[in-house]
Amino acid sequence: MSLKKHIPNFITLLNLLSGCVALLFVSSHRYELVFFFVCMGIFFDFFDGFFARLFQVQSPLGLQLDSLADMVTSGLVPGYVMFQLIFDYQNEGMSVFDPYFPVNHILPLIGFAITLGSCYRLAKFNIDARQTNSFIGLPTPANALFIISLPLIIASTESDLALQLLTNPYVLMGISILSVFLLNAEIPLFSLKMKGFSFEKNKVQLLFLVLALVLLVWLKITAIPLVILLYVLLSLLTNRFTASKA
Repeated sequence: MSLKKHIPNFITLLNLLSGCVALLFVSSHRYELVFFFVCMGIFFDFFDGFFARLFQVQSPLGLQLDSLADMVTSGLVPGYVMFQLIFDYQNEGMSVFDPYFPVNHILPLIGFAITLGSCYRLAKFNIDARQTNSFIGLPTPANALFIISLPLIIASTESDLALQLLTNPYVLMGISILSVFLLNAEIPLFSLKMKGFSFEKNKVQLLFLVLALVLLVWLKITAIPLVILLYVLLSLLTNRFTASKA
């Protein structure tokens, strides 16, 4: 029993380690590796809870560790990615480590609003009894995937319009503010956890997964922001349908 209770916490620490490694690759603009290690962190984030429930060893310590690890992997990393993107497209040819750092270069710090919004959202989640089987506001891992996919889309897109938008520092600042709003908005969002083997109880989750898979196969990395927006839109439609039946 003593060993079992430490397994979920160890997996949580692997999530944290993944976030730390991702941070190193943000500094060197290796965004494909940033994406990989954040995905690894999210993978570990899912399985720490899975094993905690499997072994029936949920604990207040595990809850706090989980949020602290998410704060790095799904909070600090996307904030740093957005800061770096805004800085790069506002100040071409300059480095954040240059000693000359004029006032207008402070604007990229707006990217770290994502980190602040993620921190607030994680703190709320820990004390919000409404979020046991669903979410209020966009979960931080989903938001992190949205943000860290942007530099990969910039590198791979063949659309001039998409390139113009995603390399515009003011558009990126707007995305940062939208991210903070979605993280903390009082919008109920469905959980992807399946409720048994009933199609009726899981039809929204199954519909989302099928549509998400189609988008990913069709559009590849470009689909990730669309999948996140689809998740929010389906949740809003489900909420409205449920309210009309009540």
